[in-house]
Amino acid sequence: MLGLIPHPAAWRETPVRPADAPRRYDGIATLRDLVAAWSERMRFRWDLAQRSKDSPHLIDDIGLTRRQVEAEIAKPFWRA
Repeated sequence: MLGLIPHPAAWRETPVRPADAPRRYDGIATLRDLVAAWSERMRFRWDLAQRSKDSPHLIDDIGLTRRQVEAEIAKPFWRA
């Protein structure tokens, strides 16, 4: 349902913020960014856990030890 609402930058009267302008967060944008970061971390850790089970040789290829992978997987989603 939220996908049907156009992004504010797509509205004609909403100016696009220049890259060098300071970013102003309102409550909704901050919450949206936080949820997106948490979701990305959960997805990354889930994927890392699956890959470490299915293809442990790939973990070695990216230069991580088994202990590093286990420590990353064990982190709660709110921790970076």
